[in-house]
Amino acid sequence: MNNLFKALNDPIRREILKHLREKDLTAGEIADLFHISKPSISHHLEILRQADLVGSEKKGQFIVYSINTTVLDDVLEWILSLRK
Repeated sequence: MNNLFKALNDPIRREILKHLREKDLTAGEIADLFHISKPSISHHLEILRQADLVGSEKKGQFIVYSINTTVLDDVLEWILSLRK
């Protein structure tokens, strides 16, 4: 769970997740949405992947990233259980 909170702690990573909520994107497409270098975007995507917040699939020469909401469902369920 530490990886999850580390990943969500950064505003750029949260913004990446918002874009992936709309549609699956390649790293290049994601980089075009921000004013930071492609290696920085790759670093952010790796942290999101380690937290299981994004999945990736190789399609030809590109890697396409998609959001994985199941980990968020699990965390929300855990948080809500604390209220009881």
